[in-house]
Amino acid sequence: MAWLALTPAEIMILTAICFAAGVVRGFSGFALSALVMASAALILPPIQLIPICWWLELSASVLMARGGWQEADRRIVWGLVITSALGTPIGLWLTTSIDVESSKLIALCVIITLAALQLAKIRIPALASRSGLYGAGLLAGIVTGLASVGGMVIALYVLSSDTPARKMRAALVLFLFLSSVTSLIWLFWFEMMNQQAITRGVVFAVPAIAGVYAGMKLFTPRFEPYYRPFCLTLLCGLSAFGLLRLTLS
Repeated sequence: MAWLALTPAEIMILTAICFAAGVVRGFSGFALSALVMASAALILPPIQLIPICWWLELSASVLMARGGWQEADRRIVWGLVITSALGTPIGLWLTTSIDVESSKLIALCVIITLAALQLAKIRIPALASRSGLYGAGLLAGIVTGLASVGGMVIALYVLSSDTPARKMRAALVLFLFLSSVTSLIWLFWFEMMNQQAITRGVVFAVPAIAGVYAGMKLFTPRFEPYYRPFCLTLLCGLSAFGLLRLTLS
């Protein structure tokens, strides 16, 4: 507890959050960080949650990378990864430049907005172009640095192209795996990946990994039509709850 700088109650809550987020990640291929940010932003500020989420995403990506590499469109994924790397420092600069309460508010607003757009099945034709590909990657990098939810932007991009659920999941898995390398560089550059963040990340990666295994077992053809609405509805609910708590506090 001394190493984590958290109370026993906070450790238990974060453990449960990481496990549940891992289940969703294993099932859908994304939303791990978004769920953690939406649920835990009232315990830790985003600037402390972002490096923890990096460890959780890396752990999940290692487990799921094989399927992503085999099924994803690698040309598109590489375009998203490169432009995302350019946007990440912009988001991190915003996160480290504003006060904690504003950072929480922005992070939760980003999550609920992106989730609502996907839940409403909003399709943006411009995203189907080359400039749309690069724009989606850049925006994903910015919100990764700001709220660690770049996967939501990529999911919105894939949704606009009517990609089948299995290929969408594979593209998200591969994107999150490859982009974790550039994200780590920027986290060290902004001095956010310190000893405490590493300790917390490694500890909470354990329940996240257990959740990912459980979620992967649920990803069967029978449940594929339902996985996206479930995850997005959950994200909207958690974000709305977090915004309400933040407003009333």
